[in-house]
Amino acid sequence: MKTDSKIKLDVQDELAWEPSIDETKIGVAVDEGVVTLSGEVDSYSKKIAAEKAAKRVSGVKAVAEDIVVKYPSSMDKSDTDIAKAAVEALEWDSSVPDNTVIVKVENGWVYLTGEVKWSYQKYSASNAIKNLVGVRGVSNNIKLKQTVKPVLVKDTIEEAFERSARIDAKSIVVTADGSTVTLSGKVHSIKEKEEAEKAAFRAPGVLDVINKLKIQYYPSYA
Repeated sequence: MKTDSKIKLDVQDELAWEPSIDETKIGVAVDEGVVTLSGEVDSYSKKIAAEKAAKRVSGVKAVAEDIVVKYPSSMDKSDTDIAKAAVEALEWDSSVPDNTVIVKVENGWVYLTGEVKWSYQKYSASNAIKNLVGVRGVSNNIKLKQTVKPVLVKDTIEEAFERSARIDAKSIVVTADGSTVTLSGKVHSIKEKEEAEKAAFRAPGVLDVINKLKIQYYPSYA
């Protein structure tokens, strides 16, 4: 397996490779494969981009993200301004049903509540506002409501895994209990773990996914 020092260098290189990030403002620490990111960025979207960049690096087991979003004074927005912009962004996003999401803003942090039918609608709501000026973070507490009876959920998810070029279907075990799906087994990266969870969420009738997948890197990554 990679040493922590090698993982740190690779994460720093990946941050430097990401065009939206100034890697000189982001600190990287690694302890037993767990990466901690620190420092300051001037937008929430850059904070997310840094986290995604770290997760792309082989050998990374988890990412602890302590980056602070600090906007220039000229770009600072009041909570009221952010709330109005968030509501408008949700109204313009065709993936988010009208009048289903409630927005609350405190100190630049946006809290989303409400109820939608599908998981993609829930995460589209976060994506719609993450690039808004003034946003320092997003807490997505939108709930999913069951509208489709889960039928052959397990088989549907396994077929989706088989179709995906990014997921090793043979290493993942799927169990379904009503609308809750549990994933167990092994994957080869954080990215693959997240892709498996997203694929499971897209199955009709699935309201919750318990991701117990463990990361086991290929020997060639050593």
